[in-house]
Amino acid sequence: MNSAYSSVFDHTLTLLVAILVLAYAFWPRCGQACAGAKKPFWSRFIPAVPSASAQPAQDVNMIDIKPNTTLARLSLPYKVLFTGFLLVIGVGLMMAGAQIMLTHGMADGKPGVSVNDIVYSYYGNRSGSKLESMLNGSMKDMAPDEVRFEIIQWARDDSPVEQWQGKIQPLLEKHCVACHNAESPQPNFTKLEVVKKLAEVDQGASITTLTRVSHIHLFGISFIFLFVGWIFGMAEFDLRWKIILISTPFAFLILDVLSWWLTKYFPVFAWLTMIGGFGYSAASTVMIFTSLAQMWLPYWTEREQA
Repeated sequence: MNSAYSSVFDHTLTLLVAILVLAYAFWPRCGQACAGAKKPFWSRFIPAVPSASAQPAQDVNMIDIKPNTTLARLSLPYKVLFTGFLLVIGVGLMMAGAQIMLTHGMADGKPGVSVNDIVYSYYGNRSGSKLESMLNGSMKDMAPDEVRFEIIQWARDDSPVEQWQGKIQPLLEKHCVACHNAESPQPNFTKLEVVKKLAEVDQGASITTLTRVSHIHLFGISFIFLFVGWIFGMAEFDLRWKIILISTPFAFLILDVLSWWLTKYFPVFAWLTMIGGFGYSAASTVMIFTSLAQMWLPYWTEREQA
């Protein structure tokens, strides 16, 4: 299966699993009160409005999403399930932060994420080539200074073909091809045409790259925020702030992705990328820690038992 079809299959499978989980959790149940009653097929998708005399639905086999349901009142299996999910997501967010520091954070050759890093990543460093930006940034520690100087000088001299085999290719094979090869998702440094393309003036992220990364982030991260917000929705929290915290990650995720496209053409919008990333990270952190605390700390659990 090639990568394109594999990506579509993975996204479709993820979507179906999420739909099934949510359908089970929120499926309208009426217990024995409506056993044997005939219902139109659309009632499975559009629940009927209960009459004033109808008894509230009860089913111990589903998650009881009611106004009086709190994290402290959940049964132990659900606490373990939610805790495992939140811990894994928390570690994943930290790994994502580390990955950003090691890639985008080194775009300007200095540790730490700055506005210049974001500008170089999306708008590009128009004063030099993308190859030069890589060698002075995230790949700075991969080769000695004299080797990087030789490759950068070759790129600045319009990457002459006659110097490829005898001078540049051996340097790349020694210091770069271990990661940049035909079997790697990174640019293949064994091919002259690929390296020459990178030696052109750095125009930042391509439209193809932005489209691919945007749809991956919007589909994937939104599911994370959905389930984190779902769990946090059962926390004891001021309703106004609860709504703000649940909605904030989605709003800032859209802002973050939108800022990539704006920065591609107008570098002044790089600030929005930093604001967007900080916004959804902060809101997610508050929701994760609050949910874990209310499921396990005695202040909440003992109060519910009293």
